[in-house]
Amino acid sequence: MSQITRMSPLRYRSIFISDVHLGLRGCQASLVLDFLQSIECKHLYLVGDIVDLWAMKSGLYWPETHNQVVRAVLDKARHGTQVIYIPGNHDEHFRIHLDADFGHVAVRNEAIHTTADGRRFLVMHGDAFDAVVQNGKWLAKLGASAYDTLLALNGHISRIRRWLGLEYWSLAAFLKYKVKDAVSYISDFETALANEAKRRQLDGMICGHIHHAEIRDIEGIAYCNCGDWVESCTALAEHHDGRLELLRWTQTTAGSLEPPDLARAS
Repeated sequence: MSQITRMSPLRYRSIFISDVHLGLRGCQASLVLDFLQSIECKHLYLVGDIVDLWAMKSGLYWPETHNQVVRAVLDKARHGTQVIYIPGNHDEHFRIHLDADFGHVAVRNEAIHTTADGRRFLVMHGDAFDAVVQNGKWLAKLGASAYDTLLALNGHISRIRRWLGLEYWSLAAFLKYKVKDAVSYISDFETALANEAKRRQLDGMICGHIHHAEIRDIEGIAYCNCGDWVESCTALAEHHDGRLELLRWTQTTAGSLEPPDLARAS
């Protein structure tokens, strides 16, 4: 997919991305790179599974676009963006570096983010609230292997659709939303995360992990999931007035995303 050319970057106060899965063949690295090069922000949160160490154990896959994504993040950090990396389960080995800073990138287990309008959000990957990951890692890894196979099939479908001039569509996401147990799992996960934010007397939760981008109210708690960059290619953005919005980057081919109000102070 060709990159989008813009006269000026899209400016936000904060950006949250999760589940990029660099090192996985299904990673949409070119879209991630286009996104990072198209936005400017004061805060950039990497909300887990940015690198897929599980996938890399079965064979190294690391094309140049994956290097470029890493360089784009480090370049933002060098030029003043506060970058916070919160490891997930697929990059859990980076948790040995919690509370360390590398190249202006802070590695943290979780974070509290205060929006411009004063709301306080807990930011975490979310795998700690996934019973499958916590109680049966072998089952989680088996599921990840099957998911990788599905994503490979999804890649072939995407290439055919591009050749036919059709818009992006995810087979993996379609099947997820059609399976009753998957829908129930997503709902239970969202409720558990919202309850944790409520327990800590916070206004909301920002997470990733389940590859399901969402912003919704759960009993007075603002639940926000960043989504992913293998299926939906989404990010969570905070505007300069504190408003939160999901950005679906596959829609930018039609130029549907317009620059936010640049007159508001960060």
